[in-house]
Amino acid sequence: MFQPFREFLEKELFSRFDLSSSPITPGLESNISDRGKNPATIQSWCYSCPQLRKIRYSYIDAGETAQVFNSVIYPAHYYDLPLLGIDFLSFGKKKILVVLDFQPLFRTQDYLDKYIEPMAPIRDKYNELAQNLEMKFYDANQYFSKYLLFAKTNPETVVTRLFPAYQEYIHLYWQLLDGAERLTDSTDIEKIVKAQKEYDQYSAERDPAHGLFSSYFGSEWADRFLYEFLFEDAVPLAVAGGKR
Repeated sequence: MFQPFREFLEKELFSRFDLSSSPITPGLESNISDRGKNPATIQSWCYSCPQLRKIRYSYIDAGETAQVFNSVIYPAHYYDLPLLGIDFLSFGKKKILVVLDFQPLFRTQDYLDKYIEPMAPIRDKYNELAQNLEMKFYDANQYFSKYLLFAKTNPETVVTRLFPAYQEYIHLYWQLLDGAERLTDSTDIEKIVKAQKEYDQYSAERDPAHGLFSSYFGSEWADRFLYEFLFEDAVPLAVAGGKR
């Protein structure tokens, strides 16, 4: 269901940026599960370029049982841009959840005016994809913007509304990247490094997809995938001595 979205992102990335492949821990770049009635495959890709330090995306294909496309794009540490977050999930044709956002690293008004407000016209254009759903695993006021797309939808809307909205959000993100001012002060850059690490830690501790990965590929593989690929700057709770 979401392969056209992955293909569009790849085409955009390779046409606009001088990409280099980033290594993925052996065994995490792909996997095949024969658990349950339908076999599932997962494949992941990771790239970098001078403007974007980490571009990662993954696709789970379990036929009609599940289709999942997930991606996060991290700007280079000398840009204070939000992260671009994409999470599209289909469990059969009647249970489809989509999330698309520029995920802010800071909440100051200047920052939101600069990077979040430009999303408003697109969000308003696709208002049926902004349903104000309750977030069960995350704080909506942390790492999410008020113009995120967050909806339960159907296959027809995925094609006719989500796909054009997705294209417009991605094109806007490139525009913001093109206009971003490169930071030169080491203190400013360190703030970005810290903010992106905090994003990884927060996300790793709350990511509901870990249960999905575990169900298909086992908990040991899911743990490694979470901390060695998806959110590699996060420290596992057992190591950090923290409590969930």
